Amino acid sequence: MKVVVSMALRVCLWAIGVAAAAQAMAADSLVQPGSRVAIVGDSITEQKLYSKYIECYLLACSGVPDVRVFQYGWSGERAPGFAARLENDLAGFKPTIVTLCYGMNDGSYQPYNDGIGKTYEDAMRDILKKLPTVGVKNVVVGSPGAVDTKFFGPRPNFGTRNSAEGYNENLSRLRDIDKKLASEHQQAFANVHDAMIEAMKRAKAMLGEDYDVCGRDGFHPGPNGQLAMAYAFLKGLGVDGNIGEITVDLKGAANASRGHSVLSSANGKVELESTRWPFCFEGDAKSSNGTRSIVPFLPFNEDLNRLTLKVKGLDGSKAKVSWGTETKEFTREQLEKGINLNAEFSQTPFDGAFQKLSGAVANKQNFETYLIKQVVTNHRNLPGELKSDDELIGALRTVTTRLHARQSALDAEARKQLLPVKHTLAISQ
Repeated sequence: MKVVVSMALRVCLWAIGVAAAAQAMAADSLVQPGSRVAIVGDSITEQKLYSKYIECYLLACSGVPDVRVFQYGWSGERAPGFAARLENDLAGFKPTIVTLCYGMNDGSYQPYNDGIGKTYEDAMRDILKKLPTVGVKNVVVGSPGAVDTKFFGPRPNFGTRNSAEGYNENLSRLRDIDKKLASEHQQAFANVHDAMIEAMKRAKAMLGEDYDVCGRDGFHPGPNGQLAMAYAFLKGLGVDGNIGEITVDLKGAANASRGHSVLSSANGKVELESTRWPFCFEGDAKSSNGTRSIVPFLPFNEDLNRLTLKVKGLDGSKAKVSWGTETKEFTREQLEKGINLNAEFSQTPFDGAFQKLSGAVANKQNFETYLIKQVVTNHRNLPGELKSDDELIGALRTVTTRLHARQSALDAEARKQLLPVKHTLAISQ
């Protein structure tokens, strides 16, 4: 009996310790255990790319348990549109955090004027006023993104002025409104516009003007530009970018931080099992149709994706590190200080697992678009006489409840992909 009680006590203390560690890790983040995050915006959100990257990061990389995500993108929508539907559409998910990304359509694809600014500011104020009334505690007010300096193309509204330059100036004015409102309402701000502009400048300088960052149509980004958007929102959410730290002492033992377990260690070879994954990229180094190509021009790995290896006990001035299918050489100084494995290795042992998670999240988010656009929001459009039909209203509530149950089932399917990943690091002198 004493042994059973002791084991139960140890399990209890372990659970308390895990919960406390998660709380401490997330103390500076808006994302806490049990958070429910709604990702809201126009057609750029409905592309379900940056929303997918955010969700994958929160599930696999953040280390924060029991986070739920739901995307609410709506093609062609402006801020007043969401202000009108937010109470109805958010009711089924009950988010505690909302990220907002409007402005691309609100700018009306013409030079900025005070009327555009006032309409946008009034609508965003309306949204920020309403969200707390439906239980939303934290908001990340995202600025609009940007248009591509080549592919946005000439537009009559801008006369002889460069249209991309003119519309990016308009979007920057809307960015300033978002920043002001976030400050006034004591909410977080995500500078999506500048993240995309800066990454675009650097990428085009290296890869050429034909490398689109904001999409071939000029304003719907591909995976590369959408990763820049996800970066800005994750920064706005205040997530901890320290994925983990692994220390290998070639003359002693190896150890790892929370989320990573050392299974064995001998002769410079360390076998590990990780439940906290790094964010994994896809595509080749020059294609806009993937996330990998934008990484050199965006501080994603530095700020959000640090899986650090430190090596002690080196005899020589250099050593080779093998991880997954790749081997690279580093100086003693680099290894003692610590290298970011995600930044140094183009392929990782987590890539396959991450791809499966990404597919499951995409499947869930596709269903969310159907649920909101085809069913839930239409409840607002019932004719007056039907709104008083209690039997009909009850039936609609049943349908909505069943569809949200389906969304929860797809969420559970995505979480089934979060299995521990075993991987090996080998250090040779």
